[in-house]
Amino acid sequence: MFVYLGQRILVMTLLLVVMSILVFCAIHVLPGNVAILILGDSAAPEHVAALEAKLGLNDPLHVQYWRWASMFVTGDFGESLVMERPIAPIVMEALGKSLVLASCTLLIVALVGITLGVISATRRGSIVDHGASLFAYLGISVPEFFWGIVLIIVCVNYLGLLPASGNADISDGIGNYIAHLILPIATLTLTLLAHVSRMTRSSVIEELESNYVKAARAKGLPERIVLFRHALRNGLLPTITVLAYDFGWLIGGIVVVETVFSYPGVGRLLIFAIERHDLPLVQAIVILMTAIYMGANLVADLLYTCFNPKLRYGGAVE
Repeated sequence: MFVYLGQRILVMTLLLVVMSILVFCAIHVLPGNVAILILGDSAAPEHVAALEAKLGLNDPLHVQYWRWASMFVTGDFGESLVMERPIAPIVMEALGKSLVLASCTLLIVALVGITLGVISATRRGSIVDHGASLFAYLGISVPEFFWGIVLIIVCVNYLGLLPASGNADISDGIGNYIAHLILPIATLTLTLLAHVSRMTRSSVIEELESNYVKAARAKGLPERIVLFRHALRNGLLPTITVLAYDFGWLIGGIVVVETVFSYPGVGRLLIFAIERHDLPLVQAIVILMTAIYMGANLVADLLYTCFNPKLRYGGAVE
């Protein structure tokens, strides 16, 4: 296990380095000048040149990258070129808001998705199964921004029940705080619920048709014991993988939902940084998102051993 963890951590570190280089090069390829964005189009050329020199934008690319990377590995994310503030508190504040959305969404998706999947698997061909399948196909086919627009039209414009955008602090009242979270969480849930329910349904059906489940039934075990103690235990392994990928997607792909609802999370902050060529801020956000995504997948692999002790890493499987 320790050998496996060491190998995964080494690979994750190399991927983070490669990702930082790719992002660094991509930002420099984009048109625009951060000095002009800060000073404005009417700024005098000498003022623009002076700001470029101050920010180190005239240095060779490898010098700029090394200067940033040497600071980053020590935990210093640097300062935002546009906001002229330390990056770490800016990113952590936005990440905290995104984690609220992601955690609540993942909890709802896991509970509802697994429940729907199990019900559909145990009642194949029923109205419930067909209804869950139709809902799953809609969730997979329709993009998240469409669900967001539909929810805004229905819940805000017609019913006037919820706020359409922004966020609130807990100090403003718990009810107001939750009200601002409902629509973004509902949009993300509708998008991801289909993946979990369909994967759970398929894997549970496969386990219910396996020989060891047939043997358990032949021994006279109640169907509830067969389902929850045997079939569901192994059937949840693929679902764990889907949930881990979904959590990574929620952190890295939450940009659209945060933009639709003007939610000040890390995804919206990334768009802000890209539009203004704020390279240190972009790199910090991308590397953080990448690390969270890879960490979620590593946690999923380790959780496999909890559900199936026969699995071992760094050695024989059986």
